[in-house]
Amino acid sequence: MKNLTQWLDRYLVPPLTRMSENTYLSAIRAGMVAIVPLTIIGGLFLVASEMPWALWQSWVTPYKGLLEIPVASTFGFLAVFVCFAIAYDLGKTFKLEASVSASMATLIFLMVQLQRGEPMEGELGALALNMDGLASGGLFTAILVALVSVRVQKALNDHHLVIKLPRSVPAVVYESFLCLVPMFTLMIAFLTLRFVMGVDINQTLQMVFSPLLTALNTLPGILVFTFFLTMLWSIGINGDNTLDAVVAPIFLMYLAANVEAAQANEPLPYITALGFITSFVNVGGTGATIALALVMIRSRDAGYRQISRVSLPTQVFQINEPIFFGFPIVLNPVFMIPYVVSAMSLTTITFLLMEHGLINKPMIHVPWTTPPVIGHFLVSGGDWRAALWGALSIPLAMLIYYPFARAAERQRLRAGEDSHVAPVESGGAS
Repeated sequence: MKNLTQWLDRYLVPPLTRMSENTYLSAIRAGMVAIVPLTIIGGLFLVASEMPWALWQSWVTPYKGLLEIPVASTFGFLAVFVCFAIAYDLGKTFKLEASVSASMATLIFLMVQLQRGEPMEGELGALALNMDGLASGGLFTAILVALVSVRVQKALNDHHLVIKLPRSVPAVVYESFLCLVPMFTLMIAFLTLRFVMGVDINQTLQMVFSPLLTALNTLPGILVFTFFLTMLWSIGINGDNTLDAVVAPIFLMYLAANVEAAQANEPLPYITALGFITSFVNVGGTGATIALALVMIRSRDAGYRQISRVSLPTQVFQINEPIFFGFPIVLNPVFMIPYVVSAMSLTTITFLLMEHGLINKPMIHVPWTTPPVIGHFLVSGGDWRAALWGALSIPLAMLIYYPFARAAERQRLRAGEDSHVAPVESGGAS
């Protein structure tokens, strides 16, 4: 075990840590987090519109047209908000004028979403925004445009290829002229790419990421993701920070598609939409560690007992750092095994339940700190069967943790007894 730990610390942890702290990946994560309130608010109105109770539906049906407006104004413009938020965070990181960076990137993004209608009577068709591109269909484009725009802005600033007025002029005027060259450069570049060369950026990026888009909504694909997520946490690396920059936009696209299907009263297309992992797999934190706390809350070992009791209130809100680092689970094979197995077991069972229509697929985004069972109920759009599964998933995880927890407890107790045994002195014949 010591050799494995040394190998991980030397060869695996450093590159993965650098990846999780990468400036561009951090900006993507920040942008995805920034739009969480929008998806929550839109989800609340969707719940009000689609609550699956006959009495409620009979009352709310006349107001559905009104309730659809907040949903459309949040989920319908996801890519716009993502582009603005990512560019703002990256601009701030690069010590640029963040509001200018965000506005410039958003302008370029909106430009590439323009499309012409059919020509009429020999005249060019009218320009209109591609509404699908403003929503989840343009998320990859939004990320690309935000990163490229701010990177170009920084490069031009670093090489002094910008218009700088005297500092005596008002700040707003100074900043507006400072962005002229970057904005002109970006506009020419994306105008050429999108409208002269005819490259459909949305479609191209969708094709590039299509293998990942397909794989993450399959059982093998989501199991691989869950395995890597929990294994990264098990060796002390924040798995969410490392992987979210890649997968969060995909899970968000899935959720937006489910929201659109729910509004149209069609079957929800995606099982692993945003909320699948956070609510159905990370029960009481990654690896369903609330189950470990419940198993060890009356442990014969005072240390395990105390950590379990202290951590349990936080795990109700999906925060498991006290038990994760207190037992610890990190680089501890006795707990790493059930930690990974419990997550993969909940992933498998939940996926199959949703695939066979026994519980609803995710359609509402709730904060990741929402307690288990309540989160199951809300994420599934008020499905009591999902809440029941949430309640049953905790005892299931307890069964997985139980033998390993008792083995660790016996090991600790045995070590404590050995430390109190006085050494036997060997005496010589007199």
